Amino acid sequence: MEIIDGFTYISNRIKEFYPEQEGLYYGTILPGYLGGNDPLDGVEIWKSDKGCPHWLYVTYGFTDLYTDDEDDTDEGDCDDTNDDNQVSGFGFELTFRLKRGEEDTPPGWPINMLQNLARYVFSTGNTFDSGHYLNANGPIALETDTQLTCIGFLTDPELGRINTVNGSMVFLEAIGITEDEHYSMMCWNGNSFLTELTKHIPYGITDLSRTTLMNQPDFRRAWEQGVERDGSSSGVLCLTDLAVSLENNKGYLRLGAGHIDQILTLLKARIEKDRTFALQGKDAVACFECAKRSDIDLDDIALIISLTPENLNELCQLLKPHVGLYLMKTMPLTIEIIPTHIRDNNGNIVQTIE
Repeated sequence: MEIIDGFTYISNRIKEFYPEQEGLYYGTILPGYLGGNDPLDGVEIWKSDKGCPHWLYVTYGFTDLYTDDEDDTDEGDCDDTNDDNQVSGFGFELTFRLKRGEEDTPPGWPINMLQNLARYVFSTGNTFDSGHYLNANGPIALETDTQLTCIGFLTDPELGRINTVNGSMVFLEAIGITEDEHYSMMCWNGNSFLTELTKHIPYGITDLSRTTLMNQPDFRRAWEQGVERDGSSSGVLCLTDLAVSLENNKGYLRLGAGHIDQILTLLKARIEKDRTFALQGKDAVACFECAKRSDIDLDDIALIISLTPENLNELCQLLKPHVGLYLMKTMPLTIEIIPTHIRDNNGNIVQTIE
């Protein structure tokens, strides 16, 4: 009798869509659970012509791949799935779809990228889900001039979800996105943004040569309508240059010029939907909330700013992404805008926004 384990369920799922070919499997010599540096057991690569010619990468190792229970055997079919809402491992395997050129051999860099994502998950315990996003702090393909520096995660439009002998799991596609797409995604809803993206980029195929979709009028229009309709699902924005204080009932807030446009978009998208919004710094927090009466209070390290519609309107008209002091008239709040320094991976300043 054949043992049907989690590994086989994943492999069989892919073969449902690509029955005429065998995947190219790159196994890890020494997996993480045996003391190696690579958390995943391996990555399998398939050729696909759906959407446009591309390489399909699929991970093995975020879920439970094997079973020690000898009773979990089967006569060759896959009917022994787990039906009790148990989740297999972290509950997902990652996929990555890379536009294919004339090369006969799939590029190796996505394997390293997927292993790095696995290191993050295994070391922190923080998992990914559909609609999540991640800033790679540089090109997703190292030593390239691609504009894709961030990653969005969406349920793979082809492989979807399955139940295995070890529990349920989802195939989660990692999609390369630009920095401004990442910011725009935060200002709306992750799933909605990436679903709209796949209307313009079928299957979410990553093309290292593409530019931002935010410059395409029809895409930007859909984004603007979505933000106005739904608001933002991102309640926190992390900043490195945030400072807050409260003296004599007068509030002070320091922000970097490079973040102002995004902060204002998120503020409107959250406060107008009666949702809180927080700026998180290393040693400070600024929390904005919708209120019928304006107020400023300091709770430990958090500056609590209660905004009326009038306050919000003034703030959005007052603030500009330029260095200077901005004093509100409808409430005792002063905002100082300082230069934002953008650095490369070596810590060198490559751009200053002021």
